[in-house]
Amino acid sequence: MRTDNSWHLVIAARSRHEYTRSQAIQALRELESAGDPVTFEAVVRKAGVSRSWLYTQPDLRTEIERLRERTGQAPTPQVPTRQRASEASLLQRLETANERNRKLAEENRRLRDQLARALGDQRAARLSTQPDGTRRGGHGSVTIGPC
Repeated sequence: MRTDNSWHLVIAARSRHEYTRSQAIQALRELESAGDPVTFEAVVRKAGVSRSWLYTQPDLRTEIERLRERTGQAPTPQVPTRQRASEASLLQRLETANERNRKLAEENRRLRDQLARALGDQRAARLSTQPDGTRRGGHGSVTIGPC
């Protein structure tokens, strides 16, 4: 009969788990003390642990979320100052967009009027002509639906 040596595996797994936890905790402390943003991604990179493992550790997850909130949410990449739009530039872009909207609204109004006239002329021509091609007298009701 073979001897049960599985306790060696259990000890090795516990040892790996504790080592990984210590790496993650050390990474958290270093990020916090350096004033760097504390995010899951930052801890993963610094500690060399997997993201999925980090999410399965409730205490570490809570601590990361707490520190992330304290340091101001997840970092957003900063646009270099030279590439940022000035207020005047943004106002100019807004005015250009508003002018384009005004022109498009006017063009839509003009096209609706043309369509209404064309449909009215088409209907009037149809109503004033008899099936044999002769013109009818009188005016029928002409209704144009919404355009």
